[in-house]
This record gives sequence, C-alpha cells and structure tokens, in this order.
Amino acid sequence: MLIVTRSIAIPESELVERFMRADGPGGQHVNRTESAVELRFDVASSPSISDELRERLLARRDRRMTDAGVLVIQARRFRDQARNRDDARDRLIDVIREATVVQKKRVATKPTRASKERRLVGKQKRGNIKSTRSKDWGRE
Repeated sequence: MLIVTRSIAIPESELVERFMRADGPGGQHVNRTESAVELRFDVASSPSISDELRERLLARRDRRMTDAGVLVIQARRFRDQARNRDDARDRLIDVIREATVVQKKRVATKPTRASKERRLVGKQKRGNIKSTRSKDWGRE
C-alpha cells in the first residue's frame, strides 16, 4: 500500500513496475543488472483516487502522462534497484500531492497610477542612458 495522504492510499496492485538496465557510471556492473525502474500508474481508471483529483492529474500538461491516462515515472538516479524503486514511488507521491492542492484563480487587476508613472520614469532614464552612447557623442 502506497500512502499518499491521510485520505489517499494506492494499493500495490495498481502500480506496475518494470526493471531495465540503466545507463551511466558503474562499469561492467551497469551492463549486467537491471537497476533502473519504470513505474506506471493508471490515473484514468484507478478506483483509489477521486474523480476531482483524476481530472486535475489528467489536465496537467505533464510529459510523463500518456494519451491513455497512464503516468509513467522512470527512476535511474541510483545504482541499485531498491533505491530507484523508492525514488520512483516518492516522485509518484509528489505528483499526486501537487494535484491535491487546488490553485486559486488569479484575479486580474489594473496597474496603479503610481506604478504606471514609475514605469514611464524608468523608461525615460533608460532612454537617456542609451542616447548618450551614440557614435557622435563626445566628438567635436
């Protein structure tokens, strides 16, 4: 059982792990062991998460999400399989926890008169600095 929050727990049966050979340092050892982990979680058909959370997860523009609604996390940071498994699971928990937080809607506001004034004064100063850089400046 993968505990995400107090109200969200994902059973092991919903997680699909595949092990593969990792690239990177390790010498001959890296060519013989399957230490990299690919963790798959089917967001679209999981009964463990609410419909609201499912929609937020599927709506995210995450390159790890397939068209079928499967979240694929690859972990190959460490040299041993157990640490990569833990890393993949921790990253899955992080993705789901981020989706539980509902973003507040941004209220569009107009810039204040003072901020407009500061912007224009800054533009004028910058223009004056740049005008002194002309090729003809300083020659007589």
